[in-house]
Amino acid sequence: MIVSPAFAGKRYAVLGLARSGMTAVRALLASGAYVMAWDSRDEPRQVLMPDCAQGMCELADPVSADLSGYEGVVVSPGVPLNTHAIAAAAARAGVPVIGDIELFALARPSLPAHRVVGITGTNGKSTTTALVRHLLEKAGVPVRMGGNIGLPILGTVPLEPNENGAGVYVLELSSYQIDLTRSLACDVAALLNVTPDHLDRYDGFEGYAASKARLFAMQSEGQAAVFGKGDVTTLGIAAREEARREVGAVRRVDGADLAALQKDWPSLQGPHNLQNAAVAVAIVEALGLDRAQWEPALRDFRGLPHRMECVAKAKGVLYINDSKATNPASAAPAIAAFPPDPEPRIHWIVGGLPKGDNLDECKPWFGNIAAAYTIGDAGPLFAEILEPHTRIVRSEMMAQAIQQAMEAARPGDVVMLSPACASFDQFRDYEARGQAFRQIVEALLTPESVHGEGEAQT
Repeated sequence: MIVSPAFAGKRYAVLGLARSGMTAVRALLASGAYVMAWDSRDEPRQVLMPDCAQGMCELADPVSADLSGYEGVVVSPGVPLNTHAIAAAAARAGVPVIGDIELFALARPSLPAHRVVGITGTNGKSTTTALVRHLLEKAGVPVRMGGNIGLPILGTVPLEPNENGAGVYVLELSSYQIDLTRSLACDVAALLNVTPDHLDRYDGFEGYAASKARLFAMQSEGQAAVFGKGDVTTLGIAAREEARREVGAVRRVDGADLAALQKDWPSLQGPHNLQNAAVAVAIVEALGLDRAQWEPALRDFRGLPHRMECVAKAKGVLYINDSKATNPASAAPAIAAFPPDPEPRIHWIVGGLPKGDNLDECKPWFGNIAAAYTIGDAGPLFAEILEPHTRIVRSEMMAQAIQQAMEAARPGDVVMLSPACASFDQFRDYEARGQAFRQIVEALLTPESVHGEGEAQT
């Protein structure tokens, strides 16, 4: 756990006791702070009762409590500051509303020598964050991943430098987390893209984009910034940062110089992942890695579980678990990632509990599909939609679909679960669905078929 003398003897309120909130309470108490904590649920309040009995913690709702003399109100990123009463209560008391990332920023001076990477964007930030961690790990650099992915950063063990240099904290940062952060000067900050999202929390798209831009406003002129080239909003933020920074501190990347390598990255296919990889490479180069370190590491990146995850390669066929694609919009990049070579090569396992009555977002890439294996409640509808475009196999159950796809696939093909649907007709959640896909693939593949090519992917 990360603790700091910066909090000793000070008062903080914490609203919301899920993972990040409870971790913040523990870190503050361990640092010698006094904490007022609250959650609308009784269970997490009961967890804190023993701490409160020792006199350094109280259970009270900061919305109605006296916040005079408090250093800050720590809230969950899920709390909508534009509508929740805590914003007005904190303002009346003159107390800043912050998050656990700001606590980490305040604790940084007391940590061993380290660097921080902050990665944001509407899409792709989880993959890019995980890829940066992977590249650093392969280079032997001490690294932790946190923020909007993995463990709450305050709950991690502080990094110690090694012979490869200072440790690196790699943070995925949502706009909500940036809103709650005031002093996180990242050694390297990156923005992948900005497209309309979460507009119920902001004053239009401009407000949402301004939230992303704040990550760079917290940096100094000499710190590094990386931007994708895919949209005008991101390029506009890049231009403003270039105007105030030292020459060379800002990089704009799109991956064109890496495109020839992408065929060797089974978990990073598609134009979106080419840009994710380009941003990750620019980040690690800003941290001192060279091509001889990052290029081989890109080849064995496995991806995040259930997001274009390569679970096996056997007899020239890739098996991709994209169970996280719970709607057509999120399945579209997956089927776009494997164009014909020269024939269509995707054996698409699709279906589940539908969120709509069409596959319109996927339609531009129907030509990439060698066959579709329809499953679940959406199976009959999707079979009807896809029948004019490709071969249809009405599988109903995923195990049957995998076996049928495996029998039909040829070297160079891809068997891919990218359901474009929720999982609840047959599975507890998308994670259970993805795990089932992995287990069935592993059970059906013989050891000889997996290892015969010299690269065990399972």
